[in-house]
Amino acid sequence: MTDSTPLLKLSDINTFYGQIHILQDISMEIRSGELVCLLGGNASGKSTTLKTILGIVSPRSGTIEFDGADVTDKSTSFRIGQGMAIVPENRRLFAPMTVLENLEMGAYLRDDDHSEDLEQVYELFPLLADRKSQLAGTLSGGEQQMVAMGRALMSRPKLLLMDEPSMGLAPILVEQSFEIIQQVHQAGVSVLVVEQNANMALSIADHGYVLATGRIVLADTAEVLTEHEGLKKAYLGR
Repeated sequence: MTDSTPLLKLSDINTFYGQIHILQDISMEIRSGELVCLLGGNASGKSTTLKTILGIVSPRSGTIEFDGADVTDKSTSFRIGQGMAIVPENRRLFAPMTVLENLEMGAYLRDDDHSEDLEQVYELFPLLADRKSQLAGTLSGGEQQMVAMGRALMSRPKLLLMDEPSMGLAPILVEQSFEIIQQVHQAGVSVLVVEQNANMALSIADHGYVLATGRIVLADTAEVLTEHEGLKKAYLGR
C-alpha cells in the first residue's frame, strides 16, 4: 500500500564532477511502500544519482527530501540513521567474517536489542540461519546477495537502495535475486532498484525512471514503460 507523500524526493538536482555536468535537472520521487526502478546504460548517471541520494557526492543545486525533511546538506551517516540502507554493487561483504557477523554489521548504528530483526532476516532467508557460522567469502553469488540484503534490513530501513543487483550473477540467480527483492518489498520496505536489466526491474516495479546522459528521458508506471517502443528497442531487446 503506497502513501501519497513522497518518502524520497529529488527536485532539480544538478551534480558535477569538477567541470563535468553529470546529473542535469534530475527530479524523481519514491512514495512509501513503492518499488521504483532507475534504468540506464553505462555512463547514464545511475551511480551518481545513487551517490547523490546517499550524500556521497553533493549536488551543486537542487534539493533532496527524505521522510519529510530536507537532507540535501546532510551526511551519509545521518541519512542512514534516518532510514536509508544500501545493498552495494557486487555485495561487498566482509569475506573473512561469518554470515552472522556480516548481518550484525547492518545494526551498527543501533543501540537497542536487534535479535528480533535477526529472526526476521532468517525467516525471509532460511538458508542464512543454516549458514550463520560460515564465512561469507565461501558463499555463492546468490547466497552473498541474501547476506547483503539481510545486512541492509538489520538497520530497519524505510528505503532500501539496490545498486545493480543483477551484476555478476548467472541468469538463474538474477531471477532468484529479483524474487528476493519482491519478497522484501512485500514485507513493507520501500525499494529503489538501480539496474541495467530493464526487463527484470520493470517486471517487479511499480514505477520506473530512465536515465540517458544524466537526464531523465522517461518516467511512468512500469506497465507503461514495458510497452514503450523506444525502451523496447534500447533496453528490452524487442
